[in-house]
Amino acid sequence: MTPVLPDGPLVDEAVGRLVRPYTVSDGRTRATSHFTLVTMVRATGVQTQGAFGLEHAQVLALCAQPVSVAEVAARMHVPAAVVKVLLSDLAEGGAVVAGDAPPPSPDHYARPDQDLLEAVRDGLLKRL
Repeated sequence: MTPVLPDGPLVDEAVGRLVRPYTVSDGRTRATSHFTLVTMVRATGVQTQGAFGLEHAQVLALCAQPVSVAEVAARMHVPAAVVKVLLSDLAEGGAVVAGDAPPPSPDHYARPDQDLLEAVRDGLLKRL
């Protein structure tokens, strides 16, 4: 059964965030795996062993496609240190893997439109 996930953090308009970031990571502040803000992570589809919370499920949902740690933190509205702890939990269970960004598509290397580049150059020269 797939859990139903809220669109964003649990927030009350009057009091703010209902769950404080340090409670999301059970008070842990250090990740057991090495992640940087630009580390790309993705879900593996492996079912994890153990009890994980709603936030772990949110991280997994965000990692369906390769995404950076910074992007996960921004979308969840929690500090990156908290996301790194959650990702460490999931990585230890084999549910996520870290790695480089996916290779760019062949279109990425296509030559830019010469007319567009000249128009941009001309526009810049007029402004200077």
